[in-house]
Formats: sequence, structure tokens, C-alpha cells
Amino acid sequence: MGYNTKISDAEQLQYIFNDYKNGIEHGVLVANLTYQLAKRMGLNEEECYELKIAGMMHDIGKLKLSEYLYGRNSVELSVEEMKYMRMHSKISFDVLKNYEYSDNIMKVVLWHHECYDGSGYPDNLKGTGIPLGARILKVADEFAALISDRPYRKAFDVDTAVNILIEEIKNLDMKVFIEFQRMIHEEETFEIIRNSKIDLDSLTLEDILSFAD
Repeated sequence: MGYNTKISDAEQLQYIFNDYKNGIEHGVLVANLTYQLAKRMGLNEEECYELKIAGMMHDIGKLKLSEYLYGRNSVELSVEEMKYMRMHSKISFDVLKNYEYSDNIMKVVLWHHECYDGSGYPDNLKGTGIPLGARILKVADEFAALISDRPYRKAFDVDTAVNILIEEIKNLDMKVFIEFQRMIHEEETFEIIRNSKIDLDSLTLEDILSFAD
């Protein structure tokens, strides 16, 4: 798949810039929630830390898709847009192959959109065939997305977000989700959510473009 590296339209470039900022904000929240949930699931410190890294990096592939999907403001994606969007976990995996991340991090990034009932992507893995880390990240990722503003909707409150996840429980590992439910209403978790909000207002378009120099 080829990418147009010469972006001349200022509005399109601004959308892509916003995607970068939103990606960073989402990654921080997912990373912190994933780390906490992994601890509660009994993983050791090294495994929890690796999942934190995976949480931060899991959507890096979406940034490469920004110029194809920029400006979307509807929950409904076209067939073509959905095809591209479903490529993002594999693109993230391919990007991270250029660096020295562990096999565990790589597998979690690749398979964080696999569903427990086998309906996910990119490989239609099912049940415990999905690495535990990916099952943990999936819960944290979906919850973080629900409690964040999107171009097509405002953020849901915590209770509504949990209820939406319950409606889609077939996609999730029940044991992981039950532990998540215990965790999410604790004050420590609210503190994690508050502390995950970072100020990117000072980050400019020029800053983003300088990363590619």
C-alpha cells in the first residue's frame, strides 16, 4: 500500500496532526490502565511493564493511515475505510519490527483486536489462543476509547462505558473483564485516569513535522 508523502492541503495536514496528538493521549491512558490490570491479573513486574509499552505503542499503525481516513466524523466507516482501519495492528507490528521489542510486546500489539469468540482480526484467534497480554490490552483499550471524546461523539461516563463493554462481552475474556470491573470503580483507578491526561496544547504542527526530518 503506497502512501502520499506530499501533503499540500492544510486542512488535511491539521487532521493528521490531531490524530498524532489523540494517539499519544490514548496511548498513555491505555498503557497505564493495562499495567494496572495486568498487576491485578497476577503478572510479574516485567510482564506488566512490557504490557505498558505495548499499550503505549499499540496504535502506532493508525498514524500511517491518517491520510486515508483524515476528517472522519462519523461512527460509520465505509467498507474501504474499514479495510484500511483493520490493517492498523499489522502495520503497528511491522513498524515495531524495526526496533528491539520483545516477542511478547510484538504479539500483544499484533493481536490486541482479536476477539474471544474468534471474530476479531487480523488472524481470527479465539479464546486462550489469544495471548493473555492481548486479552488484557483489549479491555483497557476499548474502555479508554469509550471514555474519550471522538470526532463523532462525546466521551461516555465510566458506568456507561462499562455497560457498553458488557453488551459486547462475547469479544472479551470474561476473567479479565471481571477483574477490570473490580478495578474500575476504585479510587486508585480514577487517579490513574486523571493522571493519564497530558497537556499537548503546547505541541505544534511544526513539532510533529520536525520528527520526520
